[in-house]
Amino acid sequence: MYRKIYIVLLFLSLLISCKKSDSITTTNPKDGTETVATSGDPLPSWNEGALKKDIIDYVTKVTKEGSPDFIPVENRIATFDNDGTLWAEKPYVQELFAFYRVKKMVEANPALAQKQPFKAVVEKDKAFFEKGGDKALIELVAATHTGMTEDEFEADAAAFFAGAKYPGKNVSLKQIRYQPQLELLNYLRVNGFKTFIVTGGTVELVRAISADFYGIPKDQVVGTSFKYTFDDTTNSIKRQAALDHFNDKEGKPVGIQLHIGQRPVFACGNEGGAGDLAMLRYSQGNKYPSFQLIVNHNDSIREYSYQEKDNLSLSTAAKYKYHVISIKDDWKKVFPDK
Repeated sequence: MYRKIYIVLLFLSLLISCKKSDSITTTNPKDGTETVATSGDPLPSWNEGALKKDIIDYVTKVTKEGSPDFIPVENRIATFDNDGTLWAEKPYVQELFAFYRVKKMVEANPALAQKQPFKAVVEKDKAFFEKGGDKALIELVAATHTGMTEDEFEADAAAFFAGAKYPGKNVSLKQIRYQPQLELLNYLRVNGFKTFIVTGGTVELVRAISADFYGIPKDQVVGTSFKYTFDDTTNSIKRQAALDHFNDKEGKPVGIQLHIGQRPVFACGNEGGAGDLAMLRYSQGNKYPSFQLIVNHNDSIREYSYQEKDNLSLSTAAKYKYHVISIKDDWKKVFPDK
């Protein structure tokens, strides 16, 4: 109910701002982020240019009744990757949480420090994970994210997010979210889109903060998952150290089908590991007009600068005419103030 009231108020404020030149400041009650709309601008942290215009033009045409491009509300599905798309990924927050869990587990059982993958974390052996690749990382996540009840995991995740600082920036994890993307999420929701996070990270960790950080409820998060069992004795769900679904690359359309049951019309990912290309391609097959976005990390001053060695994401974007967000050129402001 509170969320519905907020959306109505935000929509009314945008209507009023279209008639005035005054600045209007609205605050998302779930993430505390202020979005300043001047003269009806729904994306104030985006620089004026072709991309911002394309986004607004798309949303306008597909939400205007009578338009040949009109999309019914029930089909306005928008999916966003998380790491590198909604918040920074150098390093991954999932990795920070795994290290946090290693520290706690080794303190409780010092013998773990002599076993992999705990040993590699304790000794800061980066070569172990570089050599092991995804398999080693999944092993680390399995070792640190399973074997407990969901209530225990949620309590641990809450404690981690409450005190964690992001390396290199020394700010809270809320401050590594991308302000322009927070505005885009709000703008889409005001216009009847249902927003989902579709992440390669574990679904449980992202669910722990999705409502607070992004205004996205738990049931609108799709992610990598481990197998569950129900313990009748304790009346609880426990996560097993066995991967159920790896929600990355080709796994993302599968996860979307399993969880949402329909193609998104709006999909946003990022360049960096080619993990979102299948999701964007899947979106483009929609029977309704669709829109694809890729975040290009090309701002070494305000964020980071990195690209794929084979340039696959940007090459694919050019091939299929996806829209590319240049952090350097398209975003007036990268991170929120708090």
